[in-house]
Amino acid sequence: MDNTSWASNHSGWSDFILLGFFTLSNHPALLCAFIFVVFLLALSGNSVLIFLIHWDMNLHTPMYFFISQLSLMDVMYISVTVPKMLMDQIIGINTISPPECGIQMFLYLTLGGSEFFLLAAMAYDRYVAICHPLHYSILMSHRMCFLLVSACWCLGMVDGFMLTPVTMTFPFCRSRQIQHFFCEVPALTKLSCSDTTLYETLMYLCCVLMILIPVTAISSSYYLILLTIYRMKSAEGQKKAFATCSSHIIVVTIFYGAAVYTYMLPNSFHTPEKDMVASVFYTILTPVLNPFIYSFRNKDVTAALKKMVNVGVLMQ
Repeated sequence: MDNTSWASNHSGWSDFILLGFFTLSNHPALLCAFIFVVFLLALSGNSVLIFLIHWDMNLHTPMYFFISQLSLMDVMYISVTVPKMLMDQIIGINTISPPECGIQMFLYLTLGGSEFFLLAAMAYDRYVAICHPLHYSILMSHRMCFLLVSACWCLGMVDGFMLTPVTMTFPFCRSRQIQHFFCEVPALTKLSCSDTTLYETLMYLCCVLMILIPVTAISSSYYLILLTIYRMKSAEGQKKAFATCSSHIIVVTIFYGAAVYTYMLPNSFHTPEKDMVASVFYTILTPVLNPFIYSFRNKDVTAALKKMVNVGVLMQ
């Protein structure tokens, strides 16, 4: 290898090549169109939900405040990866510079970490609402909700600040081809020519804490909720409580399941194809499903939507 080639391979500023998700499909153009539609649905669904929650006074409750924050995270989350992926496929240029890669990595780590803890805060909110309804207004005051959401964002940023700088300072002297459609940490560490064993172990422990703490909070909340529901004498009350919690459980299962596969299972379980499919669940599927799973089948939200449509009709 000549000196020029060696310097290029070891340069931290050489562009990476994102091999992308579309290489897995026999019909990449059709898949690109489908993902574009999903992206538009995610943006419109979450944006409408955020607007409704801020517009309708009946939705100014802690539960819907958390849902609006979840929708905001989802809009940002899907916007971090999907537009770049679609533009690469359309234009045919699938390179990404190290600074862009680092920014993308920091944003998705921050948003993903924030959503982990927000889902735990939402489970706690449901626990207080069902198990301690008489103290709900005190325990879930505006100040407490703001503190919980702020803590979620801060903890997510800690995750981003911990992993991004270390990952991006590794020497990448192997292939610059990232076997992924965005700059995910495990995909980049595979390209490093240095020993990343200690870093991968520390990252594993960090991810265990990032997942274990919220999962413990969620599991404890739902255990106590189920006990309370079991003791309820009203069948209508039981039905309403189950309906309130079922949506949250579905989202938690999808989001945490994909994260556990990506960051906690041994390397023997991983292939580039499986990793990309798993990432689709929490970067694309969850953001588009959240507004429909959580709220558009909710009577309060549908009533607010009808009210907004009627107001729009009267103003014309």
